[in-house]
Parts: sequence; C-alpha cells; structure tokens
Amino acid sequence: MSKARGNLVEGAVTFVIGLGLWLFTGDVEIPVFTLTKVGVVMMCVGGVLAAAGLWQGARRRT
Repeated sequence: MSKARGNLVEGAVTFVIGLGLWLFTGDVEIPVFTLTKVGVVMMCVGGVLAAAGLWQGARRRT
C-alpha cells in the first residue's frame, strides 16, 4: 500500500471513529475530558490525514 493510500485510509478511519464519539458519547461523564470534544479533535485530525493522502496521491500522478 502506498503512503498516500495509507494516509487516506487512516484518515477516514480516524474521522469515522471521531464522528462516532461525537454523536454517541454525549451522556458519558469522564472527569478529565469530554468524549464529544475528543471526537471533534479526532475528526479534525482524520480530515487532515485524508486531505494529505489525497494531496500525495494527486502529486504523484503529475
């Protein structure tokens, strides 16, 4: 698997996990941090990874 495809897959999986945390953990109480905020951060990181994978894939073709 190329680095571009790996980043794209990793970003998509991270985004989906973050989306699940954001949608379904509103009732969960953890003393240190809020899982919904962790979900938002994971979605941002996943989006950046997916964008980097798309960028790397486009740069390699040209």
